[in-house]
Amino acid sequence: MAGTDIGDIEYKIEANNVRSVERMRVARFLNDIQKYFAYEIVVAEGIEKRFITQRDVHRPGLALAGFVKLFTHEKIQILGNTEYLYLNDLSEETRRQSVSKLFAFDIPLIVATNGNPLFPEMIDLCRRHHIPLITTTTVTTDAIHLISSHLDEIFSPEISVHGSMVDVYGIGMLLTGKSGIGKSEVALDLVERGHRLVADDTVRISRISESVLMTRGHERLRHFMEIRGVGIVDVREMFGIRAVRLQKRLEVQVDLRIWDGKEDCERLGVDATTNMILGIKIPLVKLPVYQGKNITVIAETIALNLLLKAYGYNAAQEFQLRLAHEIQKKNNKSRSFTYFIDRDFE
Repeated sequence: MAGTDIGDIEYKIEANNVRSVERMRVARFLNDIQKYFAYEIVVAEGIEKRFITQRDVHRPGLALAGFVKLFTHEKIQILGNTEYLYLNDLSEETRRQSVSKLFAFDIPLIVATNGNPLFPEMIDLCRRHHIPLITTTTVTTDAIHLISSHLDEIFSPEISVHGSMVDVYGIGMLLTGKSGIGKSEVALDLVERGHRLVADDTVRISRISESVLMTRGHERLRHFMEIRGVGIVDVREMFGIRAVRLQKRLEVQVDLRIWDGKEDCERLGVDATTNMILGIKIPLVKLPVYQGKNITVIAETIALNLLLKAYGYNAAQEFQLRLAHEIQKKNNKSRSFTYFIDRDFE
């Protein structure tokens, strides 16, 4: 495992080129979250030197009460109404002793919510220990949700794959295959038919939860696309803002393969094939490619078929049930005829 330092964010590269954030400078975090809610920096000491290493936040109610055995001090500390009301009921001396328990630990950042007034003891101790302190009028629940969502996005493990990502009828479809097989051309054809491009050539995939993979393009490439024989085209400028989107959940992978007649391909679709990406199983369609085959229409069919499954209809299973029913009917007719001959009901 190797570490990569690029300034405000430090990454670590693990097996299979999985990249994840190791730590994030508090100054960078505060710069990022200002687009989610307004806040005021009360204590700026430590902003450039302290780092966030955890994707979760913590409310230090028990720590303020004196129980610090399970105090997760490495997380961002949120002071809401509960913490404020508890401290407000204490005398000044007792309050200082209570707050001092927090500062025996190396805290990255303290966020006071709901616009509650800050106690002078808290501000003084933050400055002494160089712990950044901000205050916001945002309610605690909303602040926790917004901060946690941003940290989830930042600290999610991520890989980059070679392919094209398209939103087809609301289904996030990843087109993969060998270089030159036509992934970009299929994606461009889908855009021309009204679908939306997420990324081309380099697709960044991150696991934002235990069951969700989110995809986006490279920041510098955005919605540029390379078409062999033509060159670089800007899909957003060419087809309009409705033809692109910044990110999309990955729901199916379509692997384009040159058809050589030797490899077996799925005929009924009964046995589902999956691919493991960042520990999450994704439906995989191995699609043979040969001259004259309309891959674009098949890609749309794959998306529509997934939508039908989401609504509880599986065409392959329905076909099997009907086939079994027909076989059962024929067997019943055969038994009835035998029964008629055996009994000789003339």
